[in-house]
Amino acid sequence: MLPELPPLPALTRAEAELIDRYLDVVDLLGRINPAHHGDTYRGLRAAQALVGGAVALRDALALMHQRGESELHAATLARALRVLDGERRTARVTLPPASGS
Repeated sequence: MLPELPPLPALTRAEAELIDRYLDVVDLLGRINPAHHGDTYRGLRAAQALVGGAVALRDALALMHQRGESELHAATLARALRVLDGERRTARVTLPPASGS
C-alpha cells in the first residue's frame, strides 16, 4: 500500500495550471537530457513536444498576469511541486552523479 501523500496546498486555478505546465516541460526536458540513456528518436519527439509545452507554460503565466496575480508564492508552489513528485521529475534535467570509474 502506497503512503498517503500530503494534500496539495490551496492554489488558484491559474497557479495549478502553471504547476501542471511547468512539470510537463520538465518531463520533456528530462527525456531530452543527453546525459541519460535513451534513443535519439525519443529525444526528438520530446523536443518537438517542448515547443507546445513552452507555449502552454507561457499562456499559464500570461493568464496569471492578466488576472492580477503578479507575484509567485514560491513556498506554496514549491509545496505543490513536492506533492506532485517535482523533486524526482526535476532531477532528470540535471547531470547524474559522476561515476567512480
